[in-house]
Amino acid sequence: MNALEVLLNPLTTLKEESRLALANLADAAVDLTVPSVRLGVTGLARAGKTVFLTALVHNLVHGGRLPLFAAAAGHRMTGAQLQPQPDDAVPRFDYEAHVQALVKDRVWPDSTRQVSELRLTIDYESSSYFYRKLGPGRLHLDLIDYPGEWLLDLPLLGKDYATFSAEALTRARAQNRTDIAAPFLKALEETDPAAPESEPAAQTLAKSFKSYLAACRADAHALSMLPPGRFLMPGDLDGSPALTFAPLDIAADAAPARSGTLRAMMERRYEAYKTHVVRPFFRDHFARLDRQIVLVDVLHALNAGPHAITDLETALSEVLGAFRPGKRSWLSSILTRRIDRILFAATKADHLHRTDHDRLQAILKRLVARAEEKARFKGAEVDVLAMAAVRATREATVKHRGEELPAILGTPLPGERLNGDTYDGKSEIAMFPGDLPEDPESLFVKGDSVSEDVRPSFQAAQADLQFLRFRPPELDTTAEGLTLSLPHIRLDRALEFLIGDRLA
Repeated sequence: MNALEVLLNPLTTLKEESRLALANLADAAVDLTVPSVRLGVTGLARAGKTVFLTALVHNLVHGGRLPLFAAAAGHRMTGAQLQPQPDDAVPRFDYEAHVQALVKDRVWPDSTRQVSELRLTIDYESSSYFYRKLGPGRLHLDLIDYPGEWLLDLPLLGKDYATFSAEALTRARAQNRTDIAAPFLKALEETDPAAPESEPAAQTLAKSFKSYLAACRADAHALSMLPPGRFLMPGDLDGSPALTFAPLDIAADAAPARSGTLRAMMERRYEAYKTHVVRPFFRDHFARLDRQIVLVDVLHALNAGPHAITDLETALSEVLGAFRPGKRSWLSSILTRRIDRILFAATKADHLHRTDHDRLQAILKRLVARAEEKARFKGAEVDVLAMAAVRATREATVKHRGEELPAILGTPLPGERLNGDTYDGKSEIAMFPGDLPEDPESLFVKGDSVSEDVRPSFQAAQADLQFLRFRPPELDTTAEGLTLSLPHIRLDRALEFLIGDRLA
């Protein structure tokens, strides 16, 4: 990135780019002995980030069945083991506890709440005769797990408080959000930006704004465009002034805020949020990634309706806009890291019969079309697939009214309901999940509002689909008493795209 690009890039400054270059030089010096790949794993709420990371490590360490991962299928991967992570100040991804939850307890592990890291070292033999003669190869795979909601904060670095407020209120007043946002909008109407600054007033409005964002994320709405991301998972910042602000109604031609007013107080806290929360995440974690997988729960959005799909499309475009995509080269990897491969994965493919996987993938490809175009333009490789990092169901054929239907078999989670039945978490059932629409375009809104011609497509799709949450599978054991690896759908294909070239 040259000086002009830095000036045009709102996410960084010349000083920060210099710091990043020094950090990259330090990383490159370490990589001279054993090269490393920093893989970012993200996705919006309930997309399955923790499950993906756990399944990836479990299959590599325990020799899982990975026929489309060339290094494993060709028996060139000779081992994989966990190592101490390189960043001592970053929490470790609790792999062992998550495996215990999946394999022993058969419950899904807790979702991602903070940045965490894990290093997996892979031993392999090169497919090249020349490099094979030089001896066995090693690769450090540094796995960086972080909440996808935090990505939606990165564009805020290029927006002032007035722009943030205008965009947030436009979304709150949109057709599909006015009812959800009604309490917040009422509190906003009763707030005078020019009033003297007041901590109780700031707390009251911020609490109302956070409640509105949380309601948007609920299953009934499944909306995705919900910055600021830390408002939904504040962690140890809960209650801090940097997380106690909200958008205000500010006219586009309004004069600068007067000192000592509520508006000035909100602007100051918004800037503090960017300085002390967003920018350190970008600098210390996000800007150091080499590759990225974005997990997307398409089925959850589809279940919530056309507004959820449209909102998810916008969020994914915003997420990609925060990435630093580009073609990998030896010099660029030393001076300025670029994400040269991005994988978008539609999760929970095991909720559908395999005959619908191509349709699920087609819907995701349409969802990320704008984001994919931007990344490819800058030189990054992009792929899209439907997958299940842990396969919780099996496939079967059932007869219904004399007709054979493709079905899935699995054990629903306790409390799941279908057709008036409530499941206890012990009984396995067979069900026909339905079919996704053949034409993904039929699910997408034209223009700014949901037109009547889109609603029938959604209503037909929703009426035809039935989704249950299933328990993780019970794993078989070998004659020697060894537990087999977690089953999956296309985890091997994901691995091949993300790191296959580095093990060639």
